[in-house]
Amino acid sequence: MALIVQKYGGTSVGSIERIRNVARRCLAAQREGNDVVVIVSAMSGETNRLLGLAHSVTPIPDAREMDAIAATGEQVCAALTALAIHNEGGRARSLLGHQIKVVTDDAFTKARIKTIDGSKIFATLKNGEIAVVAGFQGVDRDGNITTLGRGGSDTSAVAIAAAIKADACEIYTDVDGVYTTDPTICPSARKIDKISFEEMLELASLGAKVLQIRSVEIAMKYEVPVHVRSAFSDVPGTWVTNEDSSLEEVVVAGVAYEKNDARVHIVGIDDRPGVVADLFGQIAEKNISVDMIIQSATTESRANVTFTVPKTDLARAKPFLEEIGKALGAREVRYDEDVVKVSIVGLGMRSHAGVAAKAFRFLANEGINIQAISTSEIKISCLIAAKYTELAVRALHDGFGLHRAKGCTP
Repeated sequence: MALIVQKYGGTSVGSIERIRNVARRCLAAQREGNDVVVIVSAMSGETNRLLGLAHSVTPIPDAREMDAIAATGEQVCAALTALAIHNEGGRARSLLGHQIKVVTDDAFTKARIKTIDGSKIFATLKNGEIAVVAGFQGVDRDGNITTLGRGGSDTSAVAIAAAIKADACEIYTDVDGVYTTDPTICPSARKIDKISFEEMLELASLGAKVLQIRSVEIAMKYEVPVHVRSAFSDVPGTWVTNEDSSLEEVVVAGVAYEKNDARVHIVGIDDRPGVVADLFGQIAEKNISVDMIIQSATTESRANVTFTVPKTDLARAKPFLEEIGKALGAREVRYDEDVVKVSIVGLGMRSHAGVAAKAFRFLANEGINIQAISTSEIKISCLIAAKYTELAVRALHDGFGLHRAKGCTP
């Protein structure tokens, strides 16, 4: 007997028939002798509908009330799923975030989990019932309903799995696993059988949409094995787990791309100690994330600084960047939103030299110019013109042999 947490996303519970399918899957797992805890998202499109209602009342809704509204989507789905299990001859009980004491901070719409009390879940399982938990939601110390942000049901599932020491956390979605890259733009993409927490964390942060990044962080911290698989078939998916020697044999595990970056180019600031520290210190004070920084010296003791910021922050950042640019003696500040960050990720980069050189060569062979570069131990990211996105992804993917069997290198 195993203790299994299953999570079903919005598309997996997008209709009553799909909810019935989820009920049958839960019961099948229970009949195999497992204790089953199910985390459900709201039905597909429901959260957007609810938030749309809030915005139809007022242009800038209060965040606390937004959470109270948004959390009802998961509440409805949890109850419907429990009813569907009843209808299939099983026993189930729906549980909400405040009932199992998913305690969070008070950062409404983007709360972070502090503690989880699993006692009500264990009591439900002991009674022979499937525990159907509403994902995405919690409660702060004052009893206010909170939500965990977009993709928060993934976070709920992994955090609950960690709290109750589940043997595995199965993330059911509309794809059958984690792929070497986006198969919609690279037909040769392959499903990965096993990937490390660290690699998955990098891929999630760089644009891969299969798992929410906070859920991977929690899984890695508490060593929760995660199985990403399809809600519509029984084929094995992708295991996200601790690294081992077999994973390190693969130089590059996957290619990701992120379209939510904008390039900022500050021209002609003073080239003296402390200027760059002052620039990025003031940007940090505005809570604006920065990536892919390049500084290049020019003539006359001047320098150019290039970096990227999220496109969602650019509008509010522009007036401030213009102001600080003038204060630092810059001749002008330029912006480019027509860029994309393409990245390769792999544990094997730690022990294989020349990976960066190969990546740059694969892009150069396609006539793709690199505007900025950032690296870590297991990641190389290149900023390029957005029009080359698909070409760059395919060039890197097939160049590093990801279209072939596991372990192949070019």
